[in-house]
Amino acid sequence: MTTHLALLRGINVSGHNMMKMDALKTMLENIGFQNVRTYLQSGNVFVDSEDDAAKVGFIIKQEIFKVFGHEVPAIVISKKDLELSLANNPFLKEKDIDAKKLYVVFVAIALKKESIHDLKISQFKPDEASIDENRIYIKYAIGAGKTRLELKYIEKKLNVIGTMRNLNTVTNLLSMYNE
Repeated sequence: MTTHLALLRGINVSGHNMMKMDALKTMLENIGFQNVRTYLQSGNVFVDSEDDAAKVGFIIKQEIFKVFGHEVPAIVISKKDLELSLANNPFLKEKDIDAKKLYVVFVAIALKKESIHDLKISQFKPDEASIDENRIYIKYAIGAGKTRLELKYIEKKLNVIGTMRNLNTVTNLLSMYNE
């Protein structure tokens, strides 16, 4: 049995794709996932399953559509992905960094380092970004709500599906993995 973390994109945001975490948890338990735990209302769900990550994501996505009627991408990551998102984040090495301005975009496929050029990041200065396999690290100068370097732009430019989490959430999810 493997513990998987499904990061659901775009639920309970500004009144869209609304679903209660208790209902989501019950739905996942009813289709056979074990030890289902959620974190926050933004779609962070731990499940234990014999299936691999790709199948877990597919099952969750299909069941959410069937039960709630929402088309919601599910990016399934491992504990190692969370560990690497902290260990390899270049912005965490900076002195006096404001952690509230750091985000990680988890994408469904591994990216090449050169993909950063496709983002044309210089047009978003002073915001910064860096790519590490299936993670994009972002440091916002002002904040996530005050930038054009947003998830929809990243997905379109890189032709990927992703979901974004702030550093605090990433840290807390790793703690939950360790419980």
